[in-house]
Amino acid sequence: MDPATQYLLNRVHNLKDNVKFSPIYMVPDILREVNPSSFTPRVVSIGPFHKGHTNLKSVENKKPIDMKELLLKVGSHLDETMDKCVKKVRGSIQKIRKYYFEMKKYTDDELVQMMVMDGCFILQFIDKLPITGNLFSDNRLRSRNIALDLVLLENQIPFFVLQDIYDLTVAKLRPKSTLTTMLKVLLDLINPLEKPLRVENVGTEKPHHILGLLHKFYKPNFKLPEITEIPRAHSIIELDRVGVKMRPDNNLTWLMAMEFENSRPTLRIPVARIDNFFEVVLRNLIAYEQYSPVDNYVTSYAMAMHMLAATPADIAKMGKSCVIVSHLGSNEKASDMISSICKNVNLQDFYYIEPWKNVANYCDSYWPRNFGVFKRTYIDTPWKVIALVAAIIVFLITFVQFFRQLVAPFP
Repeated sequence: MDPATQYLLNRVHNLKDNVKFSPIYMVPDILREVNPSSFTPRVVSIGPFHKGHTNLKSVENKKPIDMKELLLKVGSHLDETMDKCVKKVRGSIQKIRKYYFEMKKYTDDELVQMMVMDGCFILQFIDKLPITGNLFSDNRLRSRNIALDLVLLENQIPFFVLQDIYDLTVAKLRPKSTLTTMLKVLLDLINPLEKPLRVENVGTEKPHHILGLLHKFYKPNFKLPEITEIPRAHSIIELDRVGVKMRPDNNLTWLMAMEFENSRPTLRIPVARIDNFFEVVLRNLIAYEQYSPVDNYVTSYAMAMHMLAATPADIAKMGKSCVIVSHLGSNEKASDMISSICKNVNLQDFYYIEPWKNVANYCDSYWPRNFGVFKRTYIDTPWKVIALVAAIIVFLITFVQFFRQLVAPFP
């Protein structure tokens, strides 16, 4: 047999048959180069990709303590519970390997130890989360940074591993709870939208990992309309010029919904907190969508925001309309960040075709288009309004005087 044929056959036979693709992978350079820090853990390493990095050693050294605390909650027989976790994970070791794309070589023992340690750390971390209190207190802020690391695409363990460890530990303490409801506490910390996540949006199909679970929380409740043309972009300032208002959407059909009311020309969108968490969460969800067989509704949302917030003036208008709360210090930073999120991203689907078409139809209609010209020319600033009113008064006075002279009797 030709050596090339043998090589190709080996590659075919070694394909990962139990998993259609590897859900945990390094973010491709085309996305990473835009902002590498969005994909790199700051506090804690989970899984094999970033294990051993020196800046993460502080929490790495603390993981055995968290594991011990979690296992002791189940009962006094720590060794028995740990052995059950190890045996359960070891039984799935080949499936675990198939979840990772081109990871470094680890022995089965090393990989089992890593999965059990990291799984216990995640569960214990969530169990100790401060649910109440100031969002920006020292403890809360540190918790948010760890929570953010736990949704990075490169910083994941398979969801079924976490489920197995959960079933052997936390489930015995709280049998009426679920892993999804427990993880919701974690994901609420880094959710960049004002509205809380809803468990009923997730469905019954198991996600690939924690990031995949967050992706399911944002799933729309309708079928994707077919794209027949590239959607037209309208910025907030452009919409304001033709009389379209922007308001928060308090009756969301789904968390990322955007709807247009034609009767009272208003675009309603979900309220978002624009900060570094917004950027990191969206970039990782988009990277997951771009290279995984999942729907691209987060990419659609990011692209829609990019269309609306094209300039710092758009950000300022969105802030006044209470549809965003920016923590970046300047409108320029917020606009640049939103614009850069979709750089090098392929827009395969767009979930806002209907509202975007309605907006375009309204903008192209006679009265809004001509009112926009009138507004830009005469009433877009206070001084222009004063000048217009003065001109009207002068015109009326002149007209009245002319009319009086016209009808006055001849001498």
